[in-house]
Amino acid sequence: MSTEKAGEKSDDCLFCKIVAGEVPAEVVGQSDSAVAFKDIDPKAPVHVLVVPRRHHADVGALAGASPEVLADVVGLADQVASDLADGQYRLICNVGPKAGQTVFHAHAHVLAGTQLAGF
Repeated sequence: MSTEKAGEKSDDCLFCKIVAGEVPAEVVGQSDSAVAFKDIDPKAPVHVLVVPRRHHADVGALAGASPEVLADVVGLADQVASDLADGQYRLICNVGPKAGQTVFHAHAHVLAGTQLAGF
């Protein structure tokens, strides 16, 4: 069980380290409260992760603690999709390991740049 508090940097969190500049990433956009960077294992021609600068375990925790930051994450995702693709995109947020979340820092996947298959 983690002892970090919501909103505080987690020393063992990969995304906290990317936001802090301790781990390199190809940053493609940022705002006061969020950072967007290319996924290292892309699932589409455009695959970007948008993360809040402050640590929250998942988007549910982020929504409860800082709905305005969640809105900024979505706004930055929209901007990135406009900048890197045609503005049409899929936004995915995985919550929990059964849903496919592997890094437990809130984030949204922006997938774009091709015709995406339906569910």
